[in-house]
Amino acid sequence: MSRIEEALAKAAGLQPGPAAQRAPHSSPSADAVSAIPGNGSGPARAPMAAAQAAVRLPEETMVVVNQPLSPVAEEFRKLKEALVKMTRRERFDNLIAVTSATVGEGKSMTAVNLAASLAWEFDHTVLLVDADLRRPSVHKYLALEQHKGLSDCLREGLDVGDVLVRTDIGKLTVLPAGTPVANPVELFTSESMRLLFQELKHRYPDRYIIVDTPPVLPFAETRSVAGMADGVLLVVREGQPSIAQIEDAIEALGGNVLGIVYNGAQSQARASYYSYYGRYGEAE
Repeated sequence: MSRIEEALAKAAGLQPGPAAQRAPHSSPSADAVSAIPGNGSGPARAPMAAAQAAVRLPEETMVVVNQPLSPVAEEFRKLKEALVKMTRRERFDNLIAVTSATVGEGKSMTAVNLAASLAWEFDHTVLLVDADLRRPSVHKYLALEQHKGLSDCLREGLDVGDVLVRTDIGKLTVLPAGTPVANPVELFTSESMRLLFQELKHRYPDRYIIVDTPPVLPFAETRSVAGMADGVLLVVREGQPSIAQIEDAIEALGGNVLGIVYNGAQSQARASYYSYYGRYGEAE
């Protein structure tokens, strides 16, 4: 059983076969899975931790900022390192969408923590785009005031530079969702959206753009974003979507899935530990 098949089985609450007894926290790739949380066996990043000590967010799931030496923060660093390796090819594949098959699997939490982890790197600036116009939440995770953003750029022609929000988290900048839109599908399929994403992608040669999108199965706009992105990370919460739903999501994303981020992993041997972090996937 391949690791991707293993992940699908676990996500559907099925019992994996003998070949699937490996720990569920491999780094993500085209055929690999990253589990959150994991054993956090990697080395501590002392300089980064010192830099982060001055920043504290009220949202407890922002572990990369609030608990930089925790096992869960280490898992996000593994995810970041795998992503950097995958995207630093002949060209810089820097526009990455993050989504899930269904609601409540932790895709926004994953997108924000991944962006924060990248932002502490010396080599990269990071733009985090809240493209979930139906249920924006990036500003809540980062304790930001609601602000004009993506929707206003598309509807009113505002310059992106006028609505970007700087943060105290490394080199992280946020493009908020902006003014609520009743039916965002038309915005996401517009030529304005394609041109805006192209501008974001090429404005700075060292910048990652992490895009938090709506769940792919309930909403059509994520498919449009996936077609513009260089790759997609699919967040799967253990036991929530069925295998059929995950397969449908992968098909809907047009073969652009870089890997699966396995969230809310459970373990009888470490039940007390995982029962705490299992709550992470409840957030969107």
